[in-house]
Amino acid sequence: MSTTSIDFKSFIEWDNNPFILFNDQGKILYLNNAAEILFGYVTKKELYDIALSYAPQTFGYKTTSLSLNYDTYTFHAITVGYENEEQISLRLYNMPRIKPARKIEKDKLITTDINILLEANIALFRTKNSNPLKLLTDQDLPAFKIDQNNFSKLLRKTLNAFRASDSIDISLTLLFGQHVMIEDQKVSIAQLSILANGRYTDTDDEICIHAEMSQIKCILKEHSIKLEIPLIQ
Repeated sequence: MSTTSIDFKSFIEWDNNPFILFNDQGKILYLNNAAEILFGYVTKKELYDIALSYAPQTFGYKTTSLSLNYDTYTFHAITVGYENEEQISLRLYNMPRIKPARKIEKDKLITTDINILLEANIALFRTKNSNPLKLLTDQDLPAFKIDQNNFSKLLRKTLNAFRASDSIDISLTLLFGQHVMIEDQKVSIAQLSILANGRYTDTDDEICIHAEMSQIKCILKEHSIKLEIPLIQ
């Protein structure tokens, strides 16, 4: 079957794996929606350098398994290809999310305004901690269903990890273009990010346990904790 009349661009746009086409000077000739979002977390030069480093020695393509992490994005492989000396393409493959072992019982969840719940737990944290704290939230986030009791425990444990930090920056935003599959349905994701100059790690295991109970992805780093929260309707 001839493919000369088929426009493949739509299929690339719909793909949630980032795809970028560079010229031989590192200028972007084309990128899909997923790659456009990714560039909020990584520079053009870094990805171009990766493309050059993993390019095949001759015309064609080469797929390499590796681990790349850019904030909330984790990739497990890349494909680099070129058919001439003027253009080179890079495709990054998202790390599949681990399927939760625990099934969410939606009928037991409570529709919640996360901003109110977050502010209540921050107020509780402030009764025992005088650390300078900045809060930036998206007030347009829709209410969604969550186990309020477990989520409050998760928030308290997470905030307490920063009890000795000089200053704390908290942000709550919608992750555009990202979703998680829950019961075969696409669910949007909000990210709660807490950043400071350092934190305690003594309750990391408990934080992960509470996060898993609500199918929340937990990203623990030296200076931050990020929670990717599914907006279950």
